[in-house]
Amino acid sequence: MKNTLVLVVLCTTLLANANAPLSNLNDAKRTMLTLNDVKEGDELLIKNTHGIILYNELIQNSGKYIKGFDLTALPNGDYIFELNKALEIEVIPFQVSNTIVVFEKDKTKTIFKPVIRNNANKVYVSKLSLDQKPLEINVHYEDTEGNEFYLIYEETIENTTNIGRILSLNPEHKGKYEIVIKTEGRTYINNIELL
Repeated sequence: MKNTLVLVVLCTTLLANANAPLSNLNDAKRTMLTLNDVKEGDELLIKNTHGIILYNELIQNSGKYIKGFDLTALPNGDYIFELNKALEIEVIPFQVSNTIVVFEKDKTKTIFKPVIRNNANKVYVSKLSLDQKPLEINVHYEDTEGNEFYLIYEETIENTTNIGRILSLNPEHKGKYEIVIKTEGRTYINNIELL
């Protein structure tokens, strides 16, 4: 019970400070993060290994991003900086151990987001997967009467670098479609409607 209470207090403290700047502390403890080629509207996050967002910032200016963070205040453990761009996600892992911060440059990676386009009754799905990670496609359909979404198509694509699919929707089945893509522990949802 005591451990649960401590964990709840720790999580509440971390969540309460999720948007608070980590860079307001002593300059000697700051870790400088430099990112090239950011765009206005990109999102910078710090997450722990459970996916909990500890810091969130919307990039205000395009170009080079430089900011100091006091990461020594974080509990011992593994974390990531995540730069969420329009078409890709840059993941920069780091570890905190007894107020020492170590970036794991060999584990830095880029995740390319799936691209979903709709043209009339055709849905185009494409994704670059350099690690050839599996990609799961699920298509759900809700008719014009507003019933529940029904799974009408599912596929898992594996062992390929360039993923591409063209899905044909029946033009006679008017209504809402939900395209759900799952890959690399992430879910992407795109909604379209045939009128």
